[in-house]
Amino acid sequence: MTSTFPDISISTDRLVLRAFEPEDVPALTDLMGDELVRTWTTVPLSYTAEDARSWIALGAPAERAQGRGIVLAVHEFLTQRLVGWVRLRRTDWRLRCTEATVVTGPWARGEGYAAEALLGVAHWLFEDQKFERLELRTAAGNTAAQQVAQKIGCISEGVLRSAWIVRGTEAAGQQRSDLILWSLLPEDLDGLAPNW
Repeated sequence: MTSTFPDISISTDRLVLRAFEPEDVPALTDLMGDELVRTWTTVPLSYTAEDARSWIALGAPAERAQGRGIVLAVHEFLTQRLVGWVRLRRTDWRLRCTEATVVTGPWARGEGYAAEALLGVAHWLFEDQKFERLELRTAAGNTAAQQVAQKIGCISEGVLRSAWIVRGTEAAGQQRSDLILWSLLPEDLDGLAPNW
């Protein structure tokens, strides 16, 4: 039997994390079309509303149903505006370990939303789901992602050499990049208790 995450909603001071809904299609399409999202992720370069519809209806639910992880849309609590998403993937149920990725839209960057969303997920993962390890991988040139990892208390464990491809401009093409491996354990959250 495959283990799966429950269908949940997580609330923090400013955010609500929940499953994507069909109403999120336009905002998700806009978010995934952002240049930085295309640079640091594997999203299709010409992300369409049909891509968003398919991900919301089929792709994201399959992640949870098949036990690989969970995808949570991150919304601002007061406005319900889509901030981004958090995805848990490569989940190992025996080791109680999973990998997190977080994406935020351009309007939400620099507001601490990525760290708040990840901390909310980490507390839920460790306290409610009894997981023992959360991993993040950040491209060597993605300093914003590295700052988020540090802010939530992750420990840098090393470098995975030439393990990622960063997409640049059309003229620059794609370039190989190192990935920095970060980990977060339940005890690393001491002193970083949520204030929600």
